[in-house]
Amino acid sequence: MSHSCIVGGGITGLAAAWDLTQAGFSVTVLEREDSLGGLAASFDAGGYALERFYHHWFTSDTHIIGLIEELGLGERLVSRESRTGMYYANTLFRLSNPLDLLRFTPLPFVDRLRLGLLVPVARSVRDWRRLEGVTARDWLVRTCGENVYRVVWEPLLRGKFGDVADEISAVWLWNKLCLRGGSRAKSGAEVLLYFDGGFGALVDGIRDALVARGVEIRTGDGARALEVRDGAAVAVLAESGRIPCDNVLVTTPLPIAADLLGDHLDEAEAARLRRIRYLANICLVLELRESLSELYWINVNDPSFPFVGVIEHTNFEPVGSYGGRHIVYLSRYLPQNDATYHLSDEEYLAYALGFLRRMFPAFRDDAIIASHVWRADYAQPIVERDYSALVPPMHTSLRNVVVSSMAQIYPEDRGTNYAVRGGREAAALVAELP
Repeated sequence: MSHSCIVGGGITGLAAAWDLTQAGFSVTVLEREDSLGGLAASFDAGGYALERFYHHWFTSDTHIIGLIEELGLGERLVSRESRTGMYYANTLFRLSNPLDLLRFTPLPFVDRLRLGLLVPVARSVRDWRRLEGVTARDWLVRTCGENVYRVVWEPLLRGKFGDVADEISAVWLWNKLCLRGGSRAKSGAEVLLYFDGGFGALVDGIRDALVARGVEIRTGDGARALEVRDGAAVAVLAESGRIPCDNVLVTTPLPIAADLLGDHLDEAEAARLRRIRYLANICLVLELRESLSELYWINVNDPSFPFVGVIEHTNFEPVGSYGGRHIVYLSRYLPQNDATYHLSDEEYLAYALGFLRRMFPAFRDDAIIASHVWRADYAQPIVERDYSALVPPMHTSLRNVVVSSMAQIYPEDRGTNYAVRGGREAAALVAELP
């Protein structure tokens, strides 16, 4: 029986492990962190499992839905309408359905129509390659006009991507619009999916299924290097010791994969793994005694704010799931070397709360039951123009080593749905290795 060693216990690695066990492989999964799930990992919040970073699925996310059903957990999928809005010019606007859009007074009526037509225009694009050489800015201005771009899209792009906003490919935004535009009820309201018990419960379910199939899962045990002979990996050198293997699947962010493989690749191949740029994310999670608003997702169209979104999770998943606590995520993308990223948790809380009070003047600090700050060094690949030419293949020059990461799922963007797809594609490649 061939033995596969999977480096990384995120959703990509877990999905690959599931398929490889079904193909007759023995599998070891190595995860440096103490918990599985990667960016979908959870933590204990007052006795309740809560995601470190906010998550949901769209109705078109067939890859994750398919895996959940294979695991026999399909009855735990829940579907709910979401309520969205926008904070612009010190005012909160609801934007949950077409009628809300028609009432969006910061734009003249004709521009509201242009904004509303953007999703149908995006979904009419049959070949995304036509957009590869175009920036999101240029495509939006051409499609919606300068005023719509200035009011709606420029603050969001700059809020998320900062100084590289003007480099972002139209393909990245096109994919986002198609996903959100296709996850709608007949009323036009957005419909999203979630897992009963949260993503942590799903990760536990996948883990239990893997363990039942004989998969060895080692958390708190990172890979340090590969032992290579004659152009093939023969072992992974982990923190706990040497793990002999017949093949290796690396599911870490590409810079980490480059560190692991670099000594065994030629200079050009290692450089390609390092070429993809990433933004980090700092996410403040608040447990509150009271709600901030009726909205689940608020886009913050004010670049002076340190977060691009206010996600009130318990306006989507009921507060009863968390003992009556209201859960809010404040998310910011930024370079790893940004000073804000390196503030202490207490300093970042104080910094962010000043802006939250501006948005919600009635908010009181004594409404906070607990706060948590989570950081991810590699949270968002920077999808620039002609990105397809930058993406490294899953196969490496080491004949039994495959790499699969969220930076390689283009033209789609990161997310657990495409992590499943990437993991399963990688598992198929591993299964075909000689």
